Amino acid sequence: MNAKWSLLVAGLSGAAGVSLGAFGAHALKERLVAKGNDAKWATAVQYQMVHTLALLGISIMLSGGAGKLTPFMKKRLSLASALFTAGIVCFSGSIYLLCFVGGTPPAKIVGPITPLGGVMLIGGWLSLVTLALDDVRGL
Repeated sequence: MNAKWSLLVAGLSGAAGVSLGAFGAHALKERLVAKGNDAKWATAVQYQMVHTLALLGISIMLSGGAGKLTPFMKKRLSLASALFTAGIVCFSGSIYLLCFVGGTPPAKIVGPITPLGGVMLIGGWLSLVTLALDDVRGL
């Protein structure tokens, strides 16, 4: 993902995260509490917003805010951006969906997507670690 796409996704994800947080705290509050899903919803919002900020930081770096980037750095930042985006959709998105479907049969399909999303989020962070390791080797 390039700087423009990372910024676009960060903006959309941030707006969605704030909206879903407010929706869960107000319009859905009684339903979420009754089903014991209020903490799950809050976790989904929290992870979405933290990784949205990471996407924003990546977009700033890709747009030149971190100085001159090597092709390797651009690839790693783009990979991290793609992994964060997919991770937000799979991790937070599946939790939002599970809060609605509960123990119904779709939960058996959607449930395994949550840890896959978590692995993608971790992969995004590890992609950033490779930048630091490459920089250390280059000193």
